[in-house]
Parts: sequence; C-alpha cells; structure tokens
Amino acid sequence: MAEGRAPRAGADGKKFERRRRAAAAMAEEAPEGGAVRTLPSLRRLSRALPFGRSHGRLIVPALCSQEKADPQKTAFVLRKAWTLYSVTPLYGFRRARLRDYARLLGAFIAAEKQKGLAVEVGVELDIKVALSSLADIRGSELDQAALLVQLSSRSRSSSRNSEDKPVWLGWFCSVFGDELSESVPEHFTCLPLFLSHGAESYTALVGSWFQKTFDCCFRRLAISPLNLSWMVAMWAGCKLDRAASAVELVFSVPRLAQPLDISYAIHPEDAKALWDTVQKTPGEITHEEVDVFMDCLYAHFHRHFKIHLSAAKLVKISTAIASAHCDGIVKILHSQYLPGVLMLLTELAISQIQ
Repeated sequence: MAEGRAPRAGADGKKFERRRRAAAAMAEEAPEGGAVRTLPSLRRLSRALPFGRSHGRLIVPALCSQEKADPQKTAFVLRKAWTLYSVTPLYGFRRARLRDYARLLGAFIAAEKQKGLAVEVGVELDIKVALSSLADIRGSELDQAALLVQLSSRSRSSSRNSEDKPVWLGWFCSVFGDELSESVPEHFTCLPLFLSHGAESYTALVGSWFQKTFDCCFRRLAISPLNLSWMVAMWAGCKLDRAASAVELVFSVPRLAQPLDISYAIHPEDAKALWDTVQKTPGEITHEEVDVFMDCLYAHFHRHFKIHLSAAKLVKISTAIASAHCDGIVKILHSQYLPGVLMLLTELAISQIQ
C-alpha cells in the first residue's frame, strides 16, 4: 500500500501533481470556415475507476478556503436540487459574444414555445435570457470560468420597473478539469459539467440550442452506488465548525413486488469517528478504506436489524456537506466545501464523455 502512494514520474506523476493541487486548493475566437471540427478520441479520457482515481486511490479535497471568492456570487448554488449532465467540449464558443448568445437563445425558446413560428431576434419576449461568466467557480487558472444561464419570465401586465421572476437556472463549469482541457484543440471550450434547476422543458430547450450552436452533446449524469459510497466516506470525514446533520444512506431493496427503501441514519460524530479510524493518510482515500468504512456500517446495521444492506442498492446519501441521488440529482449544502464537491462531479462528467 505504501508503494501505491508514492508519486511517479512521467504521465502518472503529472496526474498525481494535478490531484495534489486539487487537494491544496481545498485547504483555485472561432476558426475560419472550412476548419475541421474534430475532437481527439475522447474514449481514452474515460476512466473506469470512480472519480478517475488510478490504482484505487484518490487525492481528495481538504478544507476549502473561500477567501478569494465572493460568497454572494456563489450563494445561488447552495440548497437547490441540481440535475447533473455531462457535456462534450463546445466548438467556437466565445465569451465576448454572451449578449448575442442570450438574444439568440431567447428567440429560439420563444419560437419553440410558439410551435415553430418565426420570432424576430431582439424584440421583447416573455422569457428573458441572461448569460454571464462566473470566475469564482473554477478550480485552477487552467479551468474556464463557469457559465451561468438564467431564464426569467416577464409579465406583460406588470410595470417596466418590476423585477423579472426567475424560472430556470443552469450553469456549466469545470473545477480541476484541466486533464480534458489539455487534450482538445484550441477552438474548443471545456465545461464538462452542467447543472440545471427548474422545469425539464426549459432544460431541453437550452440543451438543444447549445447542441445545435456549439456542436456539443448533453448526457444525463447518473451516480453509481460505488461512487455514492466514495462520496459518503469523503463527506462524512469532513470537519465542520457548527453542528452537523445526520449522515443518512438510503437503500432500495431489489426484486420485491412493492418498492421498499431502507433509511440508515448515523450520528455525524459517530460517522466521522469511524472514518478517522479507517483513514490512514489525511487528504488521501483508497479503495480499501472506503470498503472497510462501508463494511463497518453494514455490520453494525446487521447486528441490530439482521438485514444485509450489502444485498440492497445504495440510491441516495445525505451529509452536512451535500446530498446525492443515483439519478444524478445533487444538493450542495456547505459553501466551504463547494470546490471539492464540484471537483468530484467534474471528474464524473469527464469520465462519462465518450
């Protein structure tokens, strides 16, 4: 095990250095017509192990310092249920044209809602679209700034001075996603993780416009039971300054005539104490440690209720840091660990790009 922790030279050493910088951070024009729009083989970017860890280990985020970030600019992320998508690199995307993109997207949404009727770009519409960059949401200087898409409704009966009502939010980001950025041509923008909050009909419209405009592909991002296990182990071991909520695991029992879910709640101090006894090196998690952590929880549950949770499917985990569902729905609860959560989700999004 000790040999597996040592950094290596070459490509493996470079990957180790990227993970080390990620852990430390938790303690940061289109070509002319005729250019070939080809991506390198993205299949080689898919990593079979959870969160892209090599040899069954992962350098994980430690405590995050948000001193450089503006909390008001990232507050919209917290305590909302976000649906996750992975997105292939955007071709020909330019930050200088965000206002143009907003007008074009607004006209596209209006035309789709009116069943294909032509809509003039620039006229006042019932849905207002705004696109903006969020430099506070990225992991390193190599990452692209996050891109926020906001849809608001305008009431024709209300006064011009009245505020628009937000109806949908979506945003693209890449937090320590430089491995993908370094592997694509310069005219592609890498923002592999997309999160949406609001009606699925708007998500479909926005996704359709981006796919047609930037030659990219959206795909729902599911979270496997194995990845949920890693998440609950990591987040249960995080130290918080204030009282934390219980660590909860929800299991679905298969092959029953009627659906049956089992909820397993653990006091946060007990969960952290267990993890502290399992983890050998602070800031680093191994496959073996996650297995031991989960086996201890299973053994404790079986001792009291005579039920083998290992035979059920883990479908949801909840901690004071964040909650995650296997369907790809995440709620981030603690701003202090925001970059670490987004780093893991970015890893998942990149691993599912084919």
